[in-house]
Amino acid sequence: MRHFHRTSVGPDAVMQTADAFFGALGLKATASAARTRGFAGELGTLQLSVRMEGGHYTFVEVHTDQIGESRLDKNVKKFFVALHKQVDRRHAMEAGY
Repeated sequence: MRHFHRTSVGPDAVMQTADAFFGALGLKATASAARTRGFAGELGTLQLSVRMEGGHYTFVEVHTDQIGESRLDKNVKKFFVALHKQVDRRHAMEAGY
């Protein structure tokens, strides 16, 4: 699946957060560059990339090898919430219904 998120968090901070977040899930880094990461583990594999967009936004894109709503995809969404909390500490994850 493909996921994306726009944030005002800088690219370096996004990558540091990704390393900590996905490492805590038991995913091992398989590839590492300045603006891309690859992770693999029991949940599956993912490729993460960031790029500057619109001058002050960071565009975060994640591709997983899973289909549908897998545990890995749900954790990617939790990663996006973690990024959002870096911008707005008051943000709470809520159900959409």
